[in-house]
Amino acid sequence: MEIQVSATDYSASRDKLLTLHKVDKVFGRDVVALQNMSLDICEGDFISLLGPSGCGKSTALRLIAGLMQPTNGFIRWEDGRQGESLSVVFQEPTLMPWATVEKNVWLPMRLKGVSFAKVRDDIREALELVGLAGFEHAYPRELSGGMKMRVSIARAMVTKPKLVLMDEPFAALDEITRFKLNNDLLQMKAKIDCTVVFVTHSVFESVFLSDRIVIMAARPGRVMQELKVDKPYPREEEFRTSNDYAAYCRAASQALKEAQEGPRQ
Repeated sequence: MEIQVSATDYSASRDKLLTLHKVDKVFGRDVVALQNMSLDICEGDFISLLGPSGCGKSTALRLIAGLMQPTNGFIRWEDGRQGESLSVVFQEPTLMPWATVEKNVWLPMRLKGVSFAKVRDDIREALELVGLAGFEHAYPRELSGGMKMRVSIARAMVTKPKLVLMDEPFAALDEITRFKLNNDLLQMKAKIDCTVVFVTHSVFESVFLSDRIVIMAARPGRVMQELKVDKPYPREEEFRTSNDYAAYCRAASQALKEAQEGPRQ
């Protein structure tokens, strides 16, 4: 089996959605979070940003989201409409405790001035996709950690965004719940036909979810290598126990080790 690992960005045959070009991000006077980071994100990609803590993965996500601006370099959207069709899922569900599940999912539409009645069916569909049909009127205090994260994902997906940014959304969950949510996430991505950029520390999670794994070096964060996971979707449980999966995990682990040790000579 041939596994494609590249020291440069992998360009798919899909249309480009946005580009990060030689992006630097410096905090204060001398804390360099990102340095010379370049990355093309194409329509339909599932990209995992994989790297050690402190390598700038979450910073890159916030820059793409427009929550902060680069110190140097630029981020260019091909259609020139940054953020008009973008959703973010953070590490914590950040639900409104006083609102029901369906009203929490309604929030992004409400902020756009869309009435609940107009999007009730979309909300129900999003909750069904994350396995929470029947919990529309429950409150966050009545939900488990995994269920709260499902609500957060439904809230991100209800707008049918072109790009979904996910910052380690499953890191605090047990392994069984995490596997189930990985499966559900791929189903939702296929349903709404979006692009996903996913931050993770987990080699195993990145291989199962992604068609592109971007390996980042420790601070200052930058793209060191990319791994193409050339396996078709949908990916079933059998993939997790296959020889191909194990080979990709070994390749990703080796690339991560090389990134931490420094660039190839």
